[in-house]
Amino acid sequence: MSASPVVAQTVLQRLMSSPTGPKTIHFWAPLGKWGLVLASLGDLQRPAEKLNIRQNTTLMLTSILWSRWSLVIIPKNFSLFTVNALLVMTNAFQIGRVLV
Repeated sequence: MSASPVVAQTVLQRLMSSPTGPKTIHFWAPLGKWGLVLASLGDLQRPAEKLNIRQNTTLMLTSILWSRWSLVIIPKNFSLFTVNALLVMTNAFQIGRVLV
């Protein structure tokens, strides 16, 4: 009795052949957006008066749109949703800092 092809695949093989794997934009787009999350977190060290409210608002609003889009497309892209949800949270916090 032989193992089925699906069971015989390694984790790496399944990742590489996944519809959201590294051979697709579904993998690389969220990976690139993590830089924006890191920049937003880095801005926590900046004084609130040096933050640009228009930039933070724009980034927050576009992240809301991309979060919704990432759950509508097929295949659903949960990594894109996660990075955009974090961008919404960090930029909403920064906007709160500027307004208070």
